[in-house]
Amino acid sequence: MIEDLIARYDLKPHPEGGFYAETYRAEATIDFTNEGAFPSNRSYGTAIYFLLISDSFSAFHKIKSDEIWHFYAGSPIEIIEITPAGDCIKTVLGQDYNKGQVFQYTVLAGNWFASRVLNNQPFGLVGCTVAPGFSFEDFEMPTRAKLLDSFPQHNNIIVELTRF
Repeated sequence: MIEDLIARYDLKPHPEGGFYAETYRAEATIDFTNEGAFPSNRSYGTAIYFLLISDSFSAFHKIKSDEIWHFYAGSPIEIIEITPAGDCIKTVLGQDYNKGQVFQYTVLAGNWFASRVLNNQPFGLVGCTVAPGFSFEDFEMPTRAKLLDSFPQHNNIIVELTRF
């Protein structure tokens, strides 16, 4: 099934882990460069399919825009965030709302975040919508040492969800 999803949606490996395909990029752009928020113009919004498999994870990273996650299929996915103030937030994206899972969740711009498949199931498929639109110029994936220096109180989760 995983191979079928990768082929059907032409998913490519993502640097943070998992697989993705951009499904939408607004043609219209916004010029934020005068405010210094972004180094160049940004699309109004972008969207991707994002597939996580159980033997991997999406490593801690951050971007300069809000990212809205939408649950589609497979296993629930846990999203773990570390805010600039050092708070750790855990959210489960899935379909069992009676267990507190949510269908949609927004990771705020500037939060470090990672994700992983729960319940030892093969995969979780989600969509991610970013506004202003995503650009790899805004993507930062830190070293384990950098996160541990900033947030030593979250040692265990940082070690689990970083690669180097």
